Amino acid sequence: MLIVAGHFDVDPSDRDAFVADRVAMMRASRAEAGCIAYAFSPDPIEPGRVLLFERWEDKASLAAHLEGLRSAPRPASEIKILGAEMQQYEIGEVGPIGS
Repeated sequence: MLIVAGHFDVDPSDRDAFVADRVAMMRASRAEAGCIAYAFSPDPIEPGRVLLFERWEDKASLAAHLEGLRSAPRPASEIKILGAEMQQYEIGEVGPIGS
């Protein structure tokens, strides 16, 4: 399993529009083979931050997703991204919390 986690920083006045512009992308990504979870969500403390969380069954599924993103049209708005950070985490074992 792979987890992609990170954030985007935008002007606080643009944050809701930034998330709204990505709803179609979230739906499409969730329908892709190997996608377990995919969400952009507003950070409840930082007013201009949008969190990204993804879970993928395997590297091949994530690679296909990323290739699709490269050829897909970008969201319609021109909201400026002020900063971003994303990391990929490869998970070797999964279980209940505390086990």
